[in-house]
Amino acid sequence: MCGIIGYIGEKPALNILVEGLGRMEYRGYDSAGVAFFENDNLKTVKAQGRLSNLVAKLGDIIDGDIHLGIGHTRWATHGEPSDRNSHPHSSNKISVVHNGIIENFVELRKILIADGYKFISDTDTEVVAHLIDKYYTKTTDMFEALKTVVSVLNGSYALAIICHNENDRIYAIRKESPLLIGKGEDENFIASDMTALLKYTKEYYLLEKDEIAVVCGDKVEIYDLDRQLIDRELKVADWDADSAEKGGFKHFMLKEIYDTPSVLNNVFNKYIVEDHIVFDDAEKFNEILRKTKRIVVVACGSANYVGVTAKYMIESLCGVEVSVEAASEFRYRNPVMSEGDLVVAISQSGETADTLAAMRLAKNRGFPVLAIVNVLGSSVAREADIMIYTGAGPEISVATTKAFSAQLANIHLLSLQLAFIKGYISERELAKRLAQLKGVPEVVQKILDDTSSCEVCAKELYEAKDIFFIGRGIDSALSLEGSLKLKEISYIHSEAFSAGELKHGPISLIDEVTPTVAISTQSYLAEKLASNVNEVCSRQGKVWTICKKADRKLFEGISSVIELPDYDEMFLPIPTIIPLQLIAYYVALYKGCDIDKPRNLAKSVTVE
Repeated sequence: MCGIIGYIGEKPALNILVEGLGRMEYRGYDSAGVAFFENDNLKTVKAQGRLSNLVAKLGDIIDGDIHLGIGHTRWATHGEPSDRNSHPHSSNKISVVHNGIIENFVELRKILIADGYKFISDTDTEVVAHLIDKYYTKTTDMFEALKTVVSVLNGSYALAIICHNENDRIYAIRKESPLLIGKGEDENFIASDMTALLKYTKEYYLLEKDEIAVVCGDKVEIYDLDRQLIDRELKVADWDADSAEKGGFKHFMLKEIYDTPSVLNNVFNKYIVEDHIVFDDAEKFNEILRKTKRIVVVACGSANYVGVTAKYMIESLCGVEVSVEAASEFRYRNPVMSEGDLVVAISQSGETADTLAAMRLAKNRGFPVLAIVNVLGSSVAREADIMIYTGAGPEISVATTKAFSAQLANIHLLSLQLAFIKGYISERELAKRLAQLKGVPEVVQKILDDTSSCEVCAKELYEAKDIFFIGRGIDSALSLEGSLKLKEISYIHSEAFSAGELKHGPISLIDEVTPTVAISTQSYLAEKLASNVNEVCSRQGKVWTICKKADRKLFEGISSVIELPDYDEMFLPIPTIIPLQLIAYYVALYKGCDIDKPRNLAKSVTVE
């Protein structure tokens, strides 16, 4: 959720901190703040609301002679968004920024109040600041203080700490919540994710659970809790700074939709080798697939809807049962699993707390886990037995677009490989289908070349109070994502239904002011869907249908049409998501919504 950053070096620190916070604002934008050393004095500036409010408070000092600091952009968990609940939080000579949740903060707060500490915020993080001060005062040894703090904290956290008495270093420690250390020339960084640092460095260290890092301008040292120095591998990010920029588009979301063709090409170029699918660690990967009798998908939000599409694809192609579970529910019940089950965890960030917990539950029971993830080195990627790297590059807009499309593409590859490994399709059939799959980016580009029908649709929808999405078969899965995308960024109430279920209750909500978006990519179901569209029309409901050119005549006269190019129906769901994303985007644009930073949402959900 929240984003944290730290810098130590010769450059103006506040400029770097603010710029990095801007790149991580998608992690939370309820407030922002920085703590820094100025003339050997520890100072804090923070402000409720967007980062621009903090910049205004900093004024000319942002370009001042300041070379060490930490920063935070907040998604509120404990305590409403306000100046006093903003990070950093301080206690005497200590200042802290935190991403995560301290689960036992109420108990610790009572103990600290009894010790004489005064609280000025409602946050769980202020407990951490006072705890560090309490133990540092006793020992004057920051390492020992942090070691003791780790022993009493329950929950998840990534912490960056600076101390008035040690103004030549930043301390960092993590448990569950992500944190990395960027390595530069006579300067070093810490950050919640790499997008904040790409302008300055691509080299980084991953901080593991219960490790303490001491970050100075000329060196980085990482220790375990026994104070043993760790020789950590230096990694290099495969993203570049340009990929995290808008590139002339008004919003990151629109830019990232238009990135989709190149992202899909990257996916196919990576995993399709001479008419075969070659995943990383191929021998182990294929052996796990051979033993798979059932797939259990665990994911949240849009990733969960990728799982629903996977159910249609894999079951129809391979005859392998697929169960799709909301990770947040899977982890809190006693799921029935059997020998031959493969758990597929899908996560854009690789740090989704519920998905991590679900896959850990599966691993603890001895079941293999396949991760489909967009961030190499993330917790999900590191803990999985096998992995498919999504390859979407950095995605800045909170509403996922290109990463969703990349996940769909990778699910198609997984489906085909599973079918091939199990003998459901021949080598010749695999080659034929892969050739079709590699043509999908061009189909997507054709849709992006003319978005006028999506804009017209959005102009008719943006004043609606409620909107329904319907489809049959795999299109009902796509309707779930179309509905979610719309409600995420436009705040219009929206629901998705299997079209056949409409008459079993929801149709009572249809009237002349409640529009419907229908999706039709499967010709064998098109006539059935047309009947459902007629049912809506007979209740005075306005309908827009997204359909293949070949099926257009079925829907003309009873609905407005957004035409899809005719293409192999197995792979058409990938291009079909583009009009749904564009409709959501333009609806939000016409409503004047903050598209890249929708209210109450954050990109990476690292807390429960």
